Amino acid sequence: MEVGKPWHEDLHPETKKSVLAIVFFSLTVLTLLSYWGKAGFVGQFFFEILLWLFGNGFFLAPLTFALIGFSFLFSFRRHIYAATLVGGFLFLVSSLGVIDLVLGNQAGGHIGRFVTYPLFMLFDFWATLTIEAALFIAALLIMLNIPMLWFGRKVEESESSSAEATEDKEKTKELAGVIKDVMTEAVKAVKGDTMAGSVEAQKTIMLDEKTKGEEKFSFEKKRPGAAPYKKPPLAILNNDKGTPSSGDIRANANIIKRTLQNFGIEVEMDEVSVGPTVTQYTLKPAEGVKLSRIEALHKDLSLALAAHPIRIEAPIPGKSLVGIEVPNRSIALVGLRSLFEQAAFQESQGPLIFVLGRDVAGEPVYANLAKMPHLLIAGSTGSGKSVAIHSILTSFLFRNSPDTLKLILIDPKRVEQAMYNGIPHLLSPVITDYKKAIHALRWAVHEMDKRYELLSQEKTRDILSYNAKISQVQNTDKEILPYIVIVVDELADLMVAYPREVEGSIIRLAQMARAVGLHLIVSTQRPSVEVITGLIKANITSRIAFQVASQVDSRTILDMGGAEKLLGNGDMLFLAGDIAKPRRIQGAFVSETEVKKTVEFLKNESGEEPEYAEDIFSPITSVSSPDSQINFEDFDSDVDDELYEEAEKLVIEANKASASYLQRRLKIGYARAARLLDMLEENGIIGQGAGAKPREILVRKEDGVA
Repeated sequence: MEVGKPWHEDLHPETKKSVLAIVFFSLTVLTLLSYWGKAGFVGQFFFEILLWLFGNGFFLAPLTFALIGFSFLFSFRRHIYAATLVGGFLFLVSSLGVIDLVLGNQAGGHIGRFVTYPLFMLFDFWATLTIEAALFIAALLIMLNIPMLWFGRKVEESESSSAEATEDKEKTKELAGVIKDVMTEAVKAVKGDTMAGSVEAQKTIMLDEKTKGEEKFSFEKKRPGAAPYKKPPLAILNNDKGTPSSGDIRANANIIKRTLQNFGIEVEMDEVSVGPTVTQYTLKPAEGVKLSRIEALHKDLSLALAAHPIRIEAPIPGKSLVGIEVPNRSIALVGLRSLFEQAAFQESQGPLIFVLGRDVAGEPVYANLAKMPHLLIAGSTGSGKSVAIHSILTSFLFRNSPDTLKLILIDPKRVEQAMYNGIPHLLSPVITDYKKAIHALRWAVHEMDKRYELLSQEKTRDILSYNAKISQVQNTDKEILPYIVIVVDELADLMVAYPREVEGSIIRLAQMARAVGLHLIVSTQRPSVEVITGLIKANITSRIAFQVASQVDSRTILDMGGAEKLLGNGDMLFLAGDIAKPRRIQGAFVSETEVKKTVEFLKNESGEEPEYAEDIFSPITSVSSPDSQINFEDFDSDVDDELYEEAEKLVIEANKASASYLQRRLKIGYARAARLLDMLEENGIIGQGAGAKPREILVRKEDGVA
């Protein structure tokens, strides 16, 4: 305990409330015992005083004490004990006044007479009764901290479906504000009320404020004869669940300060932000303190706080502060519905704005794929990649009709995206075959070239200006161009099978497709340099990193460490192309049930049917040279690598076969070496792999095959 600090300051707020509840319950029992003459001469003296003060309203004293006790135990109020006591006092005084007014003969004791007499002289009977009854009700609400709407909530829920929707919206706002309430409380606990304003000044984060200005134009031009498009209702989505608990914030702040002082680092504690998953304690180091000294103590801080893992952000972008992020004891589940209902999301005009989640301060965070213009998502298995893709796709489906957005979903894993089959936004059924995936990527490159030709003919610079010009022209056969989003749910599988074709198509799209409205979302659970190559990273600058196993993997994704200290379950680091440091965000959770409800609505109620591109799997003729054709039938050949013969010769001559051997001799990457081994196995040159044992060479040099 610090010198000069009151002893009770170290107690947890819930402990203080429990102690006060016990005190008032004890007063209730003692008051009743004094009435029955079971409390000795002190109790008798106490009873006579209460009888003189309260008269026939003596029974209100134990009732008030009991209500105050229950208020401390079950009220939603935090730390504000004076309001409960003031409410109890007003409840007692107003009750005694009503008793004295109605029964007369000083039935409310001297207190009742003191309250009622001047009011009666000024207002007469009925006006006085109205005033005292109003004071009685107000005092009860203050003491129990319960709004009047609470009493009728159950009735409103069952009246009608419209009433349910209204109340659900109110509950959503209430749930969405829980995190901010806790955050404000935390700030007051550490720095006092003066900091509350700075916290409340935080606004919903839209990663690009230019969105509203640049994408105000809405292209909802319908095809002739098409039925009106109905967007899914928000009622099929879930709200936030749970309340984050960070433990004793004041005690943790003191532990951080003392731990740093033990190593000779003087700091001043600053703001505290409670988010859904972590609590960020900010501090200002003394002059001359190197930030590297603080960063080097993350293990010592983790030990002192009994929390693992902690992450140190030094410095926080835009502030002269260092942030220490400590995992919460209990976390809140961020639902899509509360984020969709925010005004920032509802009022924004960009068609490709999507939900990311909530940051360390509990504020909603949104991003605009049109500004990125492509996104790379990577992380270990089970860290939240697929859920993030579902939340992004759900955001798009809730904002766009099939006339403004088309999707190409590539799912080599065969299980994640299959539920989207049949929605009207798809350009093809969900693609699970590797060769069809290559066809689709090449088709996208061809579509990009076609769109550039259209833009050149109309002398426009991007899809926005082209659509704006076409929409203003009457009686034209040209159609508005929809945005096309291509989602690859597992890049590693495609890179192992066809590394050159996949990398070439992705790089071409990433370099040029933004202006014509084609955007990539690429995901992988294997963040290695063979999958996320240097060219892919150079052209996809916006990235999301989920929890990974090592700092090496984090550097592969973000070019810096940090992702290895995440907690999983949607905890992410988001690095936008225009910022230098990643931001920590708790991703929004969308369940499989919510996705299926959305898909069923789009298939049954949207008024649209899927219109697949007929040529998406056909051989593509290049725009620049119409006579040249990309022949995808070559993929059917078992020998489609020019190094195959050389690899076969090396394996037979050395009488051994391994990926590392081929990498060294042929100077190729692991993915290509593994592909060559698979081809050699398929052609009967080598045997199957048997764990750590070397592969058997089935063809000898003397056989004359090499």
